Amino acid sequence: MSSKTLKKGFITGATAAAAVKAALLSFFSQVPKSVEIQFLTGEKKQIDILSVKKISENKVEALVIKDAGDDPDITHKAQIGAKVTLFDSNEVVINIIGGKGVGTVTKPGLELPVGEPAINPGPRKMIRNSVEEVFFRFNIYDKQVDIEIFVPKGEELAKKTLNARLEIMGGISILGTTGIVTSMSHDAYIATIKSGISVAAAKGMDTLVFTTGRRSERFAMKKFKDVGEEAFIQTGDFFKASLDMALLQPEIQRIIYTVFFGKAVKMALGFEHTHAAKSELTLKKLSKWAVEITGSRDLESLIASANTARHAFAFITPEYPD
Repeated sequence: MSSKTLKKGFITGATAAAAVKAALLSFFSQVPKSVEIQFLTGEKKQIDILSVKKISENKVEALVIKDAGDDPDITHKAQIGAKVTLFDSNEVVINIIGGKGVGTVTKPGLELPVGEPAINPGPRKMIRNSVEEVFFRFNIYDKQVDIEIFVPKGEELAKKTLNARLEIMGGISILGTTGIVTSMSHDAYIATIKSGISVAAAKGMDTLVFTTGRRSERFAMKKFKDVGEEAFIQTGDFFKASLDMALLQPEIQRIIYTVFFGKAVKMALGFEHTHAAKSELTLKKLSKWAVEITGSRDLESLIASANTARHAFAFITPEYPD
């Protein structure tokens, strides 16, 4: 494994919080080139600001480029923006809405009510924390701030996500639980899995079909034609995390896992995460299982000498279909 330290990035929620902070700071001081954002873990990071533009006397727009570090996803390098409007008020009031390119929740089952912009609780908290930090620094106690989060290419990006299946329409979701993207943690992916499970449970489904990606999902959909589309959830390499989240839903009575052979072996070996960087595939154990089940020493030897699980599978099928 490479000894290189992988670069951490930040999720769309932290990007939105940085845009909000930059826009708000420009009302009370010079336009910042970067802002410090505190993640929900307590860690802090300087995030560069792409642009800040004054729209009117009480409205400022800021843009930030999302950086996923060494674990890029669909929104890596996407522009995330915030339009911040200030009004006089008797107390501090913070309103957060979704603008162009931010999806809207249209069905129950997610963390947010129907009709709300798809800005998850973690990002909302980071945005509020950023506003409160700026107001505290400048002794502001009498302002209402209206915040519109927008994503210039959000509708286009959403086509590459599972938002439509989750019935989030019109753009991407602003995701994140901590704000940080750590390589292989895939914070956004886990959030999507959790949302998918919640939507299926809310629709009264008692069966989930987990797949590891689009290819395995295509096979699963052909085989399990009587299962509704919402039941199909791509879990990537998050084997244990997906099962744990499903077990929290009492409505779910059955889980079907559709995987290719290599990942199936890793799952059977007890690996919680099936990515190559997270698990070491052991064909020695597979060869022992083979002889225990079939009694064939020749098969045991062939599997033990195989280069990969796919190579081993060629010895198993079609001679040993069970």
